[in-house]
Amino acid sequence: MKTMKMAFALALLTACNAGALAQTGTRSSLVLFAESDAAQSEPEPNKHTTALDAQRESQALRIFLKSVQDQIVSAAEAMPATKYEFIPTEGEFKGVRTFARQVTHLSATNHILAAAALGEEPPADAGDENGPETVRTKAEILDYLNTSFAHLGKAIDVIGEPNTMVKASPISPLPASKTTRLALTVEALIHAFDHYGQMVEYLRMNGVVPPASRP
Repeated sequence: MKTMKMAFALALLTACNAGALAQTGTRSSLVLFAESDAAQSEPEPNKHTTALDAQRESQALRIFLKSVQDQIVSAAEAMPATKYEFIPTEGEFKGVRTFARQVTHLSATNHILAAAALGEEPPADAGDENGPETVRTKAEILDYLNTSFAHLGKAIDVIGEPNTMVKASPISPLPASKTTRLALTVEALIHAFDHYGQMVEYLRMNGVVPPASRP
């Protein structure tokens, strides 16, 4: 439920044109507001206000990035190395990925969407969205995971004007011709939250309580 709420808040962020980021100590919150009728008489946004809006969106996405990265990395670290090849067998799980492939798929997708947002070519080693075949051990997978989040962070940092158009990613459900950096980074975060939910099930099936769910 917590993950669903975070994903909903992220979708809400993209639907709103006006937002303010409030931060107090170590606790940060996103404050969204609607424009009043009186605000309609305000002048058209200039380059300064457009840049400020982009900065706020980048800051908000950074908060979501840190949240999902902390949860996913801690979950990947908590799973014993001997369980990285675990696949659920009880129930309808035919064709599902191993835990290791869950993590490398998530990481590869981070790299692919971040590259698109940055105007780069998709990483050659992303393969069929499952990541490099050479990345196999727990240590290698964790390194690949952390690198992918760093790549996504770079994409968030250069969002600039929210409507800056870039070439769409081939794996994205967004329009094939052109999309925005903001849309691609939001897509990556929603995808990451989705797979965190799946990783949690793998951990609990092996008697591991996800660190983010511990008291």
